[in-house]
Amino acid sequence: MMMTRLDLTGLKCPLPVLKTRKALRTLKAGERLEVCCTDPLAVIDIPNLVRETGDRVESVDRTERGILFRIEKASGPAG
Repeated sequence: MMMTRLDLTGLKCPLPVLKTRKALRTLKAGERLEVCCTDPLAVIDIPNLVRETGDRVESVDRTERGILFRIEKASGPAG
């Protein structure tokens, strides 16, 4: 299964969510996206985006480097 990694460290709102949306559009159903960011608002914005697109947040981990999201692309049509 393919995993795409997106390093958005240092970017501020709204860039992390916009770049995550763009990356999700390129994925096929079942593929995964790993997003690393440092913007504290991302813990609100990215899960909201994923809810809107119908995809699924597999995990959210806070590390010393930032916040790491693992997202699975939905199998059905999404935004």
